[in-house]
Amino acid sequence: MSYLLRVSLEDRPGSLGVLAVQLGSVGADILSLEVVERGNGYAVDDLVVEVAPGALPDSLITAAEKVSGVRVDSIRPYSGVLDTHRELELVDQVATAGRDRLQVLVDNAPRVLRVSWAMVITPASGGVLQLFGSSGAPETPLTTADWLPLEHAAQLDAEGDWVPAAWQDMDTRLAAAPLGADAKAILLGRIGGPDFRPSEVARLGYLAGIVSTVLRSES
Repeated sequence: MSYLLRVSLEDRPGSLGVLAVQLGSVGADILSLEVVERGNGYAVDDLVVEVAPGALPDSLITAAEKVSGVRVDSIRPYSGVLDTHRELELVDQVATAGRDRLQVLVDNAPRVLRVSWAMVITPASGGVLQLFGSSGAPETPLTTADWLPLEHAAQLDAEGDWVPAAWQDMDTRLAAAPLGADAKAILLGRIGGPDFRPSEVARLGYLAGIVSTVLRSES
């Protein structure tokens, strides 16, 4: 069983090694790691760790937070390993997908950006129209989005009046970016958190910008 563990830790030599030792003490192996963000004296890392079948994820949290300066931001089941080049693969898939480019985008964005679901929406008469959605997109429809049109990628207020109650009940964190013309946007949901880091929002913006360019060039 593999888990995606997001941790905040002191950005100092040896801190990651100590964390690895602590995780190893409960039988966890680090399969891959990505630095999500660095700040003044701290780092936020995503680690994919593998544990024995039946092992409780709480044991990973307990082990990690035994290390001074380490805080676990989130943990959730995860399949595979991290690959920081998947954005380029996704852009290539979108570019060669023919008529289903935006469906390809939302189908693969959750894996690439490590979120629960993705959808493409656009303003419609008196509300919002969902054009495309990933397999994990919520069944409760979005009826309004007062933040459209969007000028740049942003984390959205997950408790705003526009957010359906069912989404709020699942503690869904939200981020979006403009996508092509006609005020379309790609909307991401991450159930149970964590919040989108500024670097993740920037990453979403870059990806959406490249896809928008592909869409324009192929239209």
